[in-house]
Amino acid sequence: MKEAPMTKVAVIEDDLPTSQQLTEWIRAARPGIQVDTWFTRDEAEAAIAREAYDMVVLDIELGRERNAGIAIINAINKGHQGTPVLVVSAMPAAIYRSIMKALDAWDYLQKTTFAESDFVDTFLEILRATRDRGAAEAPTPASDELSIDPLRQRSALWRGKRINLPLTAQRILATLYQQRGQVVSYDDLFEVVKSGRNRDNIRKHISTIREAFRELDEGFDRIENIPMRGFRWSDAPTGNAP
Repeated sequence: MKEAPMTKVAVIEDDLPTSQQLTEWIRAARPGIQVDTWFTRDEAEAAIAREAYDMVVLDIELGRERNAGIAIINAINKGHQGTPVLVVSAMPAAIYRSIMKALDAWDYLQKTTFAESDFVDTFLEILRATRDRGAAEAPTPASDELSIDPLRQRSALWRGKRINLPLTAQRILATLYQQRGQVVSYDDLFEVVKSGRNRDNIRKHISTIREAFRELDEGFDRIENIPMRGFRWSDAPTGNAP
């Protein structure tokens, strides 16, 4: 039997204690994984050019370069289509999450706001979602406007077109769609997110989801806000979603 190739992950973080902590969490979560650590933009970009990583975990600010991580993500997108990126940064999530979404990063965790379990859950979920990314996408049934493959979080399609969403928003979308027609409470949605378990953060994720749909369909109106309770996916336009 042919031996499966070793999973390789790059951790790009200029703070040594943080780099060591992330590396320890990754190795504990998946024994036998190869973790390469890089501390500057130049050495990270050189490594990305010569290695095919299964995932990249990076900070946005490296040394004095405030947006070095953005440049690295651009290099990843240019050279290795589909390589998942998990951003772990102290930069405000409210500002940078939308930027990372535009760059097609998979998810964003803000430092000091998440625990080890949050990081590990997100890390492993991304690995599982991408382990069969080379497989052909299943065709979308003509009768289903929204298609979500439970094995590949990132393969959600709206009327045959891929929806550009970070992983946390994908999880929220999947939860709403699985319970379509029913109110999904804030408490239920808190179980889906890995950090920022508060109503304001959930509303921001819902806004991100709506914006992503409207990039494909200006008239999208399927997620209904149920005041004081939560949200509901409707198979027919709701007529009142902001």
